[in-house]
Amino acid sequence: MGFLLRLGANMAALAVATWIFSGISLSGSDTTSKVLTLLVVALIFGVVNAILKPIFQIVTIPLVLLTLGLFLIVINALMLLLTSWLAGLLNVGWQVDGFWTAVGGAIVVSIVSFIVNGILGTKKRENA
Repeated sequence: MGFLLRLGANMAALAVATWIFSGISLSGSDTTSKVLTLLVVALIFGVVNAILKPIFQIVTIPLVLLTLGLFLIVINALMLLLTSWLAGLLNVGWQVDGFWTAVGGAIVVSIVSFIVNGILGTKKRENA
């Protein structure tokens, strides 16, 4: 159940970023196809964040410390760009145009995910 809630939180966050930034595009002929596209993109994004993001964070620890954590925004932007690239390879209609759009999108995705996960209570609780 927690997986589905986190997937829904990712979908909501990616939908908000797509809505806010003109450089993030979602293609689909109708609402159902757009929702399915967002579902696939959220799955890709979740896998990328689960597997590659921790590796990037460990490798860049010195840079993260040097920038007082601001480099984490760059890592999140790179994860968004990687998701866009993988979506393109899989012929999914979702694309991020450019690094700075990815930075803005990563900030929006982080904020919306934080809010939605807080409301839904999808973060793992310690000793619960």
